[in-house]
Amino acid sequence: MSLAHTAAEYMLSDALLPDRRGPRLKGLRLELPLDRMVKFIAVGFPLLLMSLAFAQEFSSGSPIGCFSPSNFSARQAAYVDSSCWDSLLHHQQDESGRYKMKSLWPHKALPYSLLALAVVMYLPVLLWQFAAVPSLSSDLLFIISELDKSYNRSIRLVQHMLKIRQKSSDPHVFWDELEKARKERYFEFPLLERYLACKQRSHSLVATYLLKNALLLLFTSATYVYLGHFHLDVFFQEEFSCSIKTGLLSDETHVPDLITCRLTSLAVFQIVSLSSAAIYTLLVPVIIYNLTRLCRWDKRLLSIYEMLPAFDLLSRKMLGCPINDLNVILLFLRANISELISFSWLNVLCVLKDTTTQKHNIDTVVDFMTLLAGLEPSKPKNLPHQVCEEHP
Repeated sequence: MSLAHTAAEYMLSDALLPDRRGPRLKGLRLELPLDRMVKFIAVGFPLLLMSLAFAQEFSSGSPIGCFSPSNFSARQAAYVDSSCWDSLLHHQQDESGRYKMKSLWPHKALPYSLLALAVVMYLPVLLWQFAAVPSLSSDLLFIISELDKSYNRSIRLVQHMLKIRQKSSDPHVFWDELEKARKERYFEFPLLERYLACKQRSHSLVATYLLKNALLLLFTSATYVYLGHFHLDVFFQEEFSCSIKTGLLSDETHVPDLITCRLTSLAVFQIVSLSSAAIYTLLVPVIIYNLTRLCRWDKRLLSIYEMLPAFDLLSRKMLGCPINDLNVILLFLRANISELISFSWLNVLCVLKDTTTQKHNIDTVVDFMTLLAGLEPSKPKNLPHQVCEEHP
């Protein structure tokens, strides 16, 4: 065995990917990075504000302070605070002298409305987890495994070609067999390509993804309506007139008709309202951007894997409308690029292919590794013919 042949064998052996068996792909990401960011902010931020509201209530005591008459005892003043906080009704006199009642319940419901908002924002996440993640994980496991296996099959094929070339006494026979194998597409393993082509006709994943983001936009719009309709109406009202002349106290003459109370938690209420509106306003462009990514193909990823045999979705122009399951899978393949060991090798080979002087002879990783192993990717034009003389 020649030194060049031994060096080529070592090079090809090093190019083989390790066989991953047993518990594999434990770190598979089933959420896109931007989707995860949206989830943490949309769900976590209301919970953070809720803890702030509860902390303010526990640290400051009563969220309101009423100006009780001076002849009231401490227990009576505490009763006024408790009664006015329970009712939370503002009595306002109109032009005709009648009293109109205005409810200030958003102040009381603030922590619980934030909890409800967090639960509602988590519903699209649950939809994705139960409706899409099981099938998506199986698709990614199969595709990642097949991409790495296709790369390894190509390297092993070059190893086999190198051995046959060394054993062949007539180079013409070797090159004729090689050209016939390429013509008959013996080097291609079309299972993965056909599977991906089938995914172009499937729309379950993309429908779930669109529904998830549409629900996020719908719930965000509902949050705007809630903040604008209920919070804005009481946003600047720091004081209100409360009536405690109900029940047994309705006939008491020493009890005033109205008692002025002040909302001590108004600053927290305003901070929560403004920050909620600002954060969800910033999330809307991110959600819309996630939706727009479904309108274009990740051709960079596809172009790199076109170096594998029978993976020519781009060159055959097999890509149609991008709104299908294949595009969603490509987005998650890009997010799980660290699990694709073959990607780094193929990326390097693509860069080297673009810089080689024989671009017209290199189409796949088989051609390029054949060239690196010391063989021409195609039959040399100046190959000498062996002349066989027949003796009578």
